[in-house]
Amino acid sequence: MRVLAVWGAVAVVAAAGLVGGGGTAVAVGGPEADLAYHGAASLAGGRVDLRFTPRNHGPAAVPDATVRLRWSEPLEDRLTLPDGCARAEERVVLCRVGALAADAVGERVEMRVRLVGVPSEVLLEIDTVWNGGTVDLNRANDRQRVLVLDSGDEYYF
Repeated sequence: MRVLAVWGAVAVVAAAGLVGGGGTAVAVGGPEADLAYHGAASLAGGRVDLRFTPRNHGPAAVPDATVRLRWSEPLEDRLTLPDGCARAEERVVLCRVGALAADAVGERVEMRVRLVGVPSEVLLEIDTVWNGGTVDLNRANDRQRVLVLDSGDEYYF
């Protein structure tokens, strides 16, 4: 059911024309909210462990949000993803983070994915693809780019 909610949010974004040329959520005239994602990622032997927590710095609540996780390397075909997450492309996973009250922290998202092969590094890009119609004037903290080396070390964002 949550997978359908993710795809429903993506369909609403596309139908409403809220996705700008860069593929990130843009709303005009809605309430202001400030989404952010912070967490850690590690890479060892082609396996990426990722955890992050969404946060809304406000001032308005976000009725629903979806985050896009894009890897520079393709993901294996068989993935076990957490509830609310769905594979969108060869290198992309979408996760519904749900509603976030103003000045609130959402539920932590954790996943382990395997990359095709054993790359020495992977670039992970995280950004909001749907923000429930709110305006986010501070896009710097909901767009993350994390270079993760195959060292087993955690890289924080």
